[in-house]
Amino acid sequence: MVVRSGTARKRSPRFANPAEEEFARILDFYGIRWEYEPRSFVLSWDRQGRPRERFTPDFYLPDFDLYIELTTLKQALVTRKNRKIRRLRQLYPHVNLRVFYGRDFRNLLLKYGLRPPQAPGPRPSSS
Repeated sequence: MVVRSGTARKRSPRFANPAEEEFARILDFYGIRWEYEPRSFVLSWDRQGRPRERFTPDFYLPDFDLYIELTTLKQALVTRKNRKIRRLRQLYPHVNLRVFYGRDFRNLLLKYGLRPPQAPGPRPSSS
């Protein structure tokens, strides 16, 4: 678990994608405390009662008791994630979760005058 408050960092997270890193910078800029992937919620169990499927939101904002999930992926992957989010809301109705889709995230960046994170491009050849 990574906890950050403003620029005070306990441990540097390994973000899954550039959008998460950019979102963390926005939170840091505004001094909003956050945790990166602090908890997984079990969504289904096997017959022996062992967890079979989980959902781990990207961020938790402890001062707001709010989980944030950034979904800037391809539509095919978004559909699967939306199914998991619906299941989470059924099993854990008390959990406060906000989902930012690609367009939401781009609008957030635009609102604050930031540019979208660059996707990794092809590496130059060494020849």
